[in-house]
Amino acid sequence: MAEYKGIHGTKIQNYTTDPDNPITGQVWYNETDQVMKFQYPTTTAAWSTGGNLNTARVDLAGAGASNTSGLAFGGEAPPPVGNTESYNGSTWTEVNDLSTARVLFGGDGSQTSALAAGGIATGVVTANVETWNGTSWTEVNNLNTSRRDLAVAGVDNTSALAFGGFAPPETGATESWNGTSWTEVNDLNTARRQLAGAGIQTSALGFGGLFPPGTVLANTESWNGTSWTEVNDLNSARVQMGTAGTDNTSALAYGGNGSVAVTEEWDGTSWTEVADLNTGRYGLAGNGTTSSALGYGGGPGPTAATEEWNTGIPVGAWSTGGSLNTARFALGGAGTQTSALAFGGSTGSDVANTESYDGTSWTEVNDLNSGRQSLGGLGANNTSALAVSGADTGGSNNLANVESWNGTSWTEITDVNSARRILFATGIQTAALAFGGYTTNPVGLTESWNGSAWTEVNDLNTARYAIAGAGTSTSTLAFGGDGSPRTITESWNGTSWTEVNDMNTGRDNGAGAGTDNTSALAFGGNVPPITANTEEWNGTSWTETTDMSLARQQLAEAGTAASALAIGGEPPTTGATEEWTKPAFTTKTITSS
Repeated sequence: MAEYKGIHGTKIQNYTTDPDNPITGQVWYNETDQVMKFQYPTTTAAWSTGGNLNTARVDLAGAGASNTSGLAFGGEAPPPVGNTESYNGSTWTEVNDLSTARVLFGGDGSQTSALAAGGIATGVVTANVETWNGTSWTEVNNLNTSRRDLAVAGVDNTSALAFGGFAPPETGATESWNGTSWTEVNDLNTARRQLAGAGIQTSALGFGGLFPPGTVLANTESWNGTSWTEVNDLNSARVQMGTAGTDNTSALAYGGNGSVAVTEEWDGTSWTEVADLNTGRYGLAGNGTTSSALGYGGGPGPTAATEEWNTGIPVGAWSTGGSLNTARFALGGAGTQTSALAFGGSTGSDVANTESYDGTSWTEVNDLNSGRQSLGGLGANNTSALAVSGADTGGSNNLANVESWNGTSWTEITDVNSARRILFATGIQTAALAFGGYTTNPVGLTESWNGSAWTEVNDLNTARYAIAGAGTSTSTLAFGGDGSPRTITESWNGTSWTEVNDMNTGRDNGAGAGTDNTSALAFGGNVPPITANTEEWNGTSWTETTDMSLARQQLAEAGTAASALAIGGEPPTTGATEEWTKPAFTTKTITSS
């Protein structure tokens, strides 16, 4: 039998207090409390970005068992389409089309055995039904009641339940499919259209929808194989949602009218709001379970966006913050997650705009004296920052200018010795480091700031531009950039740079956050392609962690490896802000019970 040391690389150790940074799974003895303890990461459920559909569309349908196995079919591109695509967990592949293009219809089943029922085809409400065998669609027996905006629940193409919709008028009609024909069974208690459904033929859930004369509903009904029973309502009344779930005790509802991002989970008794979609939308499709789901397509737009739902994700994850008032790229950033500053950049033209972040929203404040892009930014918070060097004239004219922010306005101070662009800067307003960049070629130039003057110190070992970094004037990490290799990482000890372990994914024009050369976060950039990849540095090596929701380059940053911001960037030019929170941990006491 394996010993504890063989598994974890260390013996169980005694501590007078709990250790500051125990390894996940480590067991220790707390001498003061006289108990054994262990630690594990706190986890959550969240949406992350998946591969885009090949055909953007709204009012489509979907089928599949998880977020690695999906089928998207039909919808409004426009025009109405029969396109069918299969998802493998990363990319969508076009397969054989529906026999009849349609919108506002119901669908369910698995990636290899699915059903499409009703909807609008060739401009009229239809009862048409098709089944998918993993290769092609076949027309089978029609519904008894022609309708659109209905819901369908089922595990495959031999067993399904179709309910609700608009015939016209709104209907509560419910029909059961046995693989050959449809049989009318007991109606919903509340007739409605544009509702959502989840589950299987004998255990389903119907929720939301539109009831005449246009009332949006939160009503939820549970099907036991014989009849519908009203149960607890959704927290947010809505229509045209995405949905996933296995039966009437387990379901997800996400998105809906008004392009909302709200996600709710059903536990068999009540709905609970959980993590929102990254992109609010309506008329999307979905599939999977409450632990592994997909949401794809939708409007307005329409969109091709796909999101993947996972549970058990470490709390360290990206979430959506407030957007900049002025979308831009190649901007500078400074401060913390709750007290940040974003300045300069490009909207296609150099800008001097400055915005202050309070942890929720951005507020426009006084502009830089010199509009510029591709600059370095640093500072402790949104009242104390430096804007270092950069370029104007569309990014072609290098600047040496440095400006200091006092919480109200910018003041020009001592220039750097070497004008350059696409550099990186770390530290605080009175003690900083500027390194790398581009003059007429990539440089490794490093300059140190003492609050009154810049001094050239030892260069980076590898000259590069479009570099990222994290740290202070005496303890900095420099990583990535347009150099060779693009994965290169160097550590600054206050005197010189030392090459350390490379990044897992090389990139330029990325961003970095962190307090010193032992703790850093790298995110975004151009690999190529443009990436959302995030890596964490522990003082020795890089570990890939949860990606940003939005892939981008030439973004700004603020904060630490535990609490960071990703700000703006491109393509396309965006004002999106994402907030990173490092995994929290729970400590448990080992007892005999």
